Amino acid sequence: MDGREELVLRLAARRRAKLGLSDAAYAELLLAVREDPKKFLEDDADEAFLVVANAVDAVSTAREDDDLLDDGEFYQTREKRLARMRRECDRALALDPDCVDAMLLRALAEDLDPDPLLDRLLQVERDVTPADAAAPTGAVATDPDAATAGTDPAADAWTDVLARGRLRLKAAIARTCLDSARYRMANETGQELIALSPSDALGARHTCALALARLEDEPGFDALDAAFGRRGDSWVQIGRVILFYKLGRMGAARRALRGFDSLCDGGVYALLRPVMVDTYLPDRPATSPYTFDEATLAVHEADPIIVDVPDLVTWVQNQPDMLASAKSFADKSGLDW
Repeated sequence: MDGREELVLRLAARRRAKLGLSDAAYAELLLAVREDPKKFLEDDADEAFLVVANAVDAVSTAREDDDLLDDGEFYQTREKRLARMRRECDRALALDPDCVDAMLLRALAEDLDPDPLLDRLLQVERDVTPADAAAPTGAVATDPDAATAGTDPAADAWTDVLARGRLRLKAAIARTCLDSARYRMANETGQELIALSPSDALGARHTCALALARLEDEPGFDALDAAFGRRGDSWVQIGRVILFYKLGRMGAARRALRGFDSLCDGGVYALLRPVMVDTYLPDRPATSPYTFDEATLAVHEADPIIVDVPDLVTWVQNQPDMLASAKSFADKSGLDW
């Protein structure tokens, strides 16, 4: 979540709607708002989103030093960070009780187990006002860079910046369904999000890929991959390994594992030596395709499935060259083995 940029887009969108500005005037307005967003704050809802945006930016900045901390220091720092996020969300909600992003972040910052977290998120979804809950139709694109080629911007809810909080909430629900082993619900919720926003800026396809793999739904998995141009990523690659292993098609599973190893930098290391990934506040961190950072996130999100298929990791270790590949990556990257 780029909180500051979303604040700029929100403020510009509201001012444009109020004044009926042309495209050229809107472009000038965007420049002015980016220069000093606070000059364009008009109501408590804007103030609340500013609080949220600053809180998210503060967490992102604070996490940059996490690698320098030992385990005890990390967990102490993390608890302070989450407590600060809860306080800031309370402050935002005091200004605007309908701020969806503040409600979402407040729930995530409670650091609950998956089952109670899902209950909390579903309650937030029920509490969202009907206007916020309705899928935007024919929305004016408030972010000219948000639409992707081949997607009608007016049919993509992500281009309506005021709808993004609700989309982030649905993405969090889908991920939490996966965490709590509700695989069918995870896929259904992710598919709903993709239908609302075909550009899929929040990566619902990643959640769906893992859920479909666990459900052993090969046609569904293939259709999802095709719908996004088969461009691939770490979630698709680890999903293929899980899918074919679960189906008992071991030749295909071995080929998928070799693909995961060759395409995803450090992918097998991430699978055999998973690391702690902190709570998404509010959404998945941005990564580049097939990087170690992406593979780490994909393995982290697949962990409930991997735990549910306990022989998978042992099978991976016993495949030719996989252990050597993981150790080689650790050596060249300065990581523990």
